[in-house]
Amino acid sequence: MANHKSAIKRARQNDKRRARNTALRGKTKTEAKKSFTGVTGAANRADALKALSAADRVLQKAVSKGVLPKERASRKLARMAAALNAKFKPEAARASK
Repeated sequence: MANHKSAIKRARQNDKRRARNTALRGKTKTEAKKSFTGVTGAANRADALKALSAADRVLQKAVSKGVLPKERASRKLARMAAALNAKFKPEAARASK
């Protein structure tokens, strides 16, 4: 345990921030998984795009709060977009021919 007044305050701040970051990180993971399921399990492209948009919103909020590195958020979003394109590209190719 800290002995100095400033160290005690620092420990208190760290506990508060750790609790907030843990909660935000958990919420972000849950929402990202839900969105990924929404993208891969969507019946049509419009629903998948809504899920992708929701994921983007959640991930960017986590980045702005400093909970998630921006590269990781970008990578997750890119993988979701790739899954969306892989799922719905064959329909678009068939429709154009």
